[in-house]
This record gives sequence, C-alpha cells and structure tokens, in this order.
Amino acid sequence: MTDLDDYTKRLAEQARVAARKLAAATGGMKDVWLHRAAELVLSRRQELIAANEQDVRLAPEYGLTSAAIDRLRLTEERLVGIASALEEIALLPNPVGEIIDSNVRPNGLLVTRVRVPLGVVFFIYESRPNVTVDAAAICIKSGNAVILRGGKEALHSNRALHRLLAEALVACGLPEHAVQLVETTDREAVGRFLKMSDKIDVTIPRGGKSLIERVAQEARMPVIKHFDGVCHVYVDQSADFEMAERLVINSKCQRPGVCNAAECLLVHAACAEAFLPRVGRALQQAGVELRGDARTRALLPFAKSATEQDYRTEYLELILSVKVVDSLEDAVRHIEEYGSHHTDAIVTNDLNAATLFTTCVDSAAVMVNASTRFNDGGEFGLGAEIGISTDRFHARGPCGLKELTTYKYVAHGSGQTK
Repeated sequence: MTDLDDYTKRLAEQARVAARKLAAATGGMKDVWLHRAAELVLSRRQELIAANEQDVRLAPEYGLTSAAIDRLRLTEERLVGIASALEEIALLPNPVGEIIDSNVRPNGLLVTRVRVPLGVVFFIYESRPNVTVDAAAICIKSGNAVILRGGKEALHSNRALHRLLAEALVACGLPEHAVQLVETTDREAVGRFLKMSDKIDVTIPRGGKSLIERVAQEARMPVIKHFDGVCHVYVDQSADFEMAERLVINSKCQRPGVCNAAECLLVHAACAEAFLPRVGRALQQAGVELRGDARTRALLPFAKSATEQDYRTEYLELILSVKVVDSLEDAVRHIEEYGSHHTDAIVTNDLNAATLFTTCVDSAAVMVNASTRFNDGGEFGLGAEIGISTDRFHARGPCGLKELTTYKYVAHGSGQTK
C-alpha cells in the first residue's frame, strides 16, 4: 500500500468514527461550536488574510481568470460575512431528530419517520476559501462528518481556516476529525476517496465541468452535483422595462463568476425594438461583451455574432449571449435546448405568462420578476448551502441542512407481535 493509500484511508476511517460520535451530539453542542468558530474567524482575521495573500500571489501561476481570483480573495468584509454565516446557521433549527411524520397503526404500533444525518460527506471544491467554512458549518450542523478537498490555488487559505475549525471542535467537545482537510495536492487522492463507498456516504463536487464529470464517472457512492450554470433571463412582451433592465444587469454583473449569474438574455420580438437598445447600452457601460443572433445585432450593431456554442456556454465572466424569440413558448424551447436546469427567470406583468413559464421550465429554481442571483441557500432562508444541485435525486436546488439528511423509521410498540 502506498503512502497516498494510507493517507486517504486514514482520513476516511477517522471521518467514519467522527460521524458516529457526531450523530449523538446535541443541537446545543453544535451551535456552541458554530459560535466559537465565528469568534475565531474574527479574532484571527489578520492571520487568515495573510495566508490568503499567499494564494492570491500564486494565482497567476495557476492561470486563474480575474473572476476566479475574485472568488479566491479574502477581505475583512468577506471574513465578517463568513462569521455572520456561521452565526446564522447556529440560529437555524437542528434538523437531526426531527419527526417528519408519524402514525399509529390499528394494533397500537407508533411508526415515526425521523430525520438522521447522511454520515460522511466528501466535498470537493475549487478556488473559494469561504466555501471551506460554509461546508464545514452545514455538515456539522446536520450531524455529518466532512472531508474537505479544496483546490491547490486556495491551499494556504484552507489550511488556516481548517486550523480554526478543528481548534473550535476540540474546545467544544466535538470530535476533532469531524472536519478534515485533504492537504495533499495530488489529484490521485480524489480517485482514492471516490472508491471508498464503505466509508463515505455521499460526494459533493463544486467546481468546473471537468471536475464534476470526473467525479460522476468515478464515484462509487451517490453524488450531488450540477454540471453548468447556463442561466437565462427571459424578458416577456409585457415586462416593465425599468425592472427588466435592473434585473438583467444584476443577474449578469453583480458577480459574474458564480453559477447563478445569467449567461443568456432572451427577449420577446414584440418588445425587442424598444427594449434591446436600452438594455444593450446599459450592459455595454457595465463592460459586458454581447453576442447575439441576427435580429439582436440589427438592433445592437456593437454585438458580436453568437455561435451555437455560445448559447451553451457558462462564461463566468462579463460576456452575455442574446437572442430575440417570437413567443414565450420559443423561450421555453430555447431554455430546454441550451440551458442546464439551474436557474431561469422571466420578467413579465402577465400572470398567465408567469404561470406558463414556471410550469414549463424544468429548472432547479425558476424566478418571476427576480434576479437569477437569488438561487442561493442564504437568500432562500436555508442558511449557507453546500451547493446547488440540478439533480432530481437526492436533492435539488440549494442544498441546505435538510438536504444533508436522510431518514429512518422508528417504531414504538408495547409488545405487539405479528
């Protein structure tokens, strides 16, 4: 057995032991840990920023785009946000032990369905060190041990954050190995973990398409995933133009490097002549490169010609594909053909159009007169989420505390026999 085999097996076995202990921890113990971790993030923020600066300096060597470097960077403001997220999760109800439903059988047997942790989560992610804390917090709160495998571009930041999380676990009487960080950058380590279905209950990849495809192909355990965030904003013929412009700009520009940012704008032909020049100028002023079909370019001469591939692309930067459609039904067909079932929005003042759109668009989140950026665990009231799933099983949309649990049946009797 190689050193890498020994290392990955040790982490997985330690996580399995920690998961058993953590399943019995009270909600109060987990909340104390969350509060303590938040305190440490704030009190040692200079240490965290110093570690993060090492990663930011090395970022060009890894070929990171400006958007990726932005995701990597930790600032005072972002650390305050990380601490606040920990405090917010502490305020959420403890999902473990919740009775989902119950019934008394004719023989007097009380049958209950009780929420329980999944067990051990293997979480793989890229670039964003704040995700280290979010993932750890949501796993511990839901009673799961977690093995964190961040990208090499954030290794110094993740090590510093993990030290604080582990220190808080020990101080609060929780198992130290409930949160572990994979510190080797060897990509083969991921393959080792993906084969450990006897020790790891679920894998959650959060990153680029190639990473997620690899995990989906190699994992021997269930995977919660999404491949792409090709998100659309459809502006219906009845839309309020001021609202539509505001929502398009926010969906595309507020943070272009995330999975719920808009990548395609669809505009009804009946309002394209009036609306497209207006929103086109605003997008151009915001630094967005537009790529459109022939009808779009007739109204926006500065737009580049869109290819078939453009409409399938998750740009994750200030590029937006645009298309004029003849009807709401055409918009729905375009989204079905080119979208990724992540987040799609309609801007309309027509209730029937909104109802048809939300019924026919088969995405994890469908927005009516709201930015695509709201498909987020915190914005949906779930607290920090560990990812957004476009699967149908086991979870869909933002994966919060309940999405990291399963259930078991517990029956209480008084001596009944069959």
